Amino acid sequence: MLMPTGRFVVSGAAAALVAFLLAPLPSRAQTAAAVAPHVPTVDELVELGSVAAPTVSPDGRWIAYEETLTDWEKDAFVAQVFVADTKTGTVAQLTRGRQIGDLEWSPDSRWITFLRSVDDKAQIHAIRPDGGEAIVLTRHDAGITNHEWSPDGRTIVFAAPEGEPAADKARKDAYGEFTVVRRDYQPAHLWTVDAVEAMKAPAKGRQRTRGAGRHVQAFEVSPDGTRVAFGATRTPDLIDGASSDIHVLDLATDAVRAVVSQPGPDTNPRWSPDGTRLAFGSAMGAPKYFHANSRVAIVNVAGGPATSVTDALDEDASLVAWTPTGLYVAALQKTASHLFRVDPQARTVTRVSSPDGLIMQSGSFSADGRTLGLIASSGTTLPEVYVTDIATFSPRALTTRSTRLAGWTLGTREVISWKSQDGETIEGILVKPRDFQPGRKYPLLCVIHGGPTGVDRPQAIDARYYPSDLWVARGALVLKVNYRGSAGYGQRFRQLNVRNLGVGDAWDVLSGIDSLIAKGMVDPNRLGCMGWSQGGYISAFLTTSTTRFRAISVGAGISNWATYYYNTDITPFTIQYLDADPATDPDIYKKTSPMSYVMGAKTPTLIQHGEFDKRVPIANAYELRQGLEDRGVPVEMIVYKGFGHGITKPKSMRAVIQHNLGWFNHHIFGDPPPDLTKAPGKPAAP
Repeated sequence: MLMPTGRFVVSGAAAALVAFLLAPLPSRAQTAAAVAPHVPTVDELVELGSVAAPTVSPDGRWIAYEETLTDWEKDAFVAQVFVADTKTGTVAQLTRGRQIGDLEWSPDSRWITFLRSVDDKAQIHAIRPDGGEAIVLTRHDAGITNHEWSPDGRTIVFAAPEGEPAADKARKDAYGEFTVVRRDYQPAHLWTVDAVEAMKAPAKGRQRTRGAGRHVQAFEVSPDGTRVAFGATRTPDLIDGASSDIHVLDLATDAVRAVVSQPGPDTNPRWSPDGTRLAFGSAMGAPKYFHANSRVAIVNVAGGPATSVTDALDEDASLVAWTPTGLYVAALQKTASHLFRVDPQARTVTRVSSPDGLIMQSGSFSADGRTLGLIASSGTTLPEVYVTDIATFSPRALTTRSTRLAGWTLGTREVISWKSQDGETIEGILVKPRDFQPGRKYPLLCVIHGGPTGVDRPQAIDARYYPSDLWVARGALVLKVNYRGSAGYGQRFRQLNVRNLGVGDAWDVLSGIDSLIAKGMVDPNRLGCMGWSQGGYISAFLTTSTTRFRAISVGAGISNWATYYYNTDITPFTIQYLDADPATDPDIYKKTSPMSYVMGAKTPTLIQHGEFDKRVPIANAYELRQGLEDRGVPVEMIVYKGFGHGITKPKSMRAVIQHNLGWFNHHIFGDPPPDLTKAPGKPAAP
């Protein structure tokens, strides 16, 4: 079970510089105890931050990780390097200032390397785990995307574009700036720097792969340091994701050889400990890879066919590591997520993590495969960094982020299930007030996840877009539906919304509402619904196809599949779910598009969208807004300036949450209507 521990505080006798560099975030255990119980504010939700990328040092002594902090002054969420001592529990913040990413360790565990921008280009930096100033190791002409050390510590391999070619510069000088769609690319290549020399002065790097038609993505250096296995697509375009194959670069000759070439994406290669085989993520040629199980396969580096070794796991298998103690993958299991060990010969899969409800987010291993660092959470804790011996799997917490929840009045979470219209079993998360009274009929707000292959879990709090606990504190229930197509329930369930998008999703949401009404828990006249991305699409579908809701919020949602298909950056997604393009089968696009049902729309609708969204282009939002306005439906549309598909700055996140609060507080709870043109959440002037 997960056992939280305390945080180490640096002694006041430390030198001032060391104190500045190593000071951990102060534990809030004592201060929280003095805070009166209260419903969290919007700003407190936005300030929660997150942890990610736990990276265990080769010797197992340290875990470096990223913690994202909220900087209101700079209006930024900024990831910084933190490090935890696995023996003592010391946690220290190593970096401040600009954003970091892509953590790695030197093989001797003396250096943490990471990416950070210099003159707007990502470069490799190094810092010691016990503190000090960061050193810049590279001065590459273009931004670096990822990097890794060779096992002997003498070389750092990185992926990056070549920089602006001379021909492109000449074109710009003569004709200004323009882009030829699906023709102008700068693919990433592999480069190396001498680590010893880079520690003395930043190095430009030596280019190892060249030419068009191969864009390097994830890679790993072989155990003997002589080769690099990498995945590469034809171009950096997301539309070409299925073209990803596995290659091996010989560092002595710069020769590149394809090891895996088959339909569907093949990605993220990992060497076997003896260097003779590669494990990698694969669709194994499945043409509908967006909703088919993603597998882990193995291939002999010398040649031969690839073999899937995770067919026994009916879920997407995510490759974690191949260590001396085994080949490990992670996978969702309904509302939980776990770590598994794979036997490549027997092709069996054994779960090694516990308890059953564990929500494991990410993890990594020490060089000997014995120490696992992971990020996990539960229904009562925030994501924390843990360490465990893989043989016993008894995680011990190294961070105490959950103390931030002390004094907050939060709802309770439970997993519930019901039968949908076609008899399919659907699960969801029901959030209830702590003083829930059986027999009382509560307002109900549905919050719908994206994806569609996302999944909602019984996590301690919701802090993005839709503040469930603030509504629960006002006496509402919140239902988060894992509708058909959600991840975690196997391939068959994931494919139930193929050629049935929107329609089947609506069955699942409405049947969940009906099941709670039948139990006497919900007031059928006080229903709301909201969601972002695919959740925004389902919300749009419900706003035009039913009049059961008092208010709906559509976040970055699709309103017309044809509009989406012709403008999105991932057109294969639409083809794989609808089995056709709009010209070939216009009827399936009509059946699944919210705009097809707009004549019957009556529900007051709030539309929220990022100005530069390429995933769900903003034309979808304008189309829905105009269609509703034409029908006389109350509608408001808010465009968040400068954003794509997600909201990535704290002040705008604050606005999104406040806009939703004002909208539903008015329509569900009877508050005065908000004036959305003024300070979000404030009532309109009489």
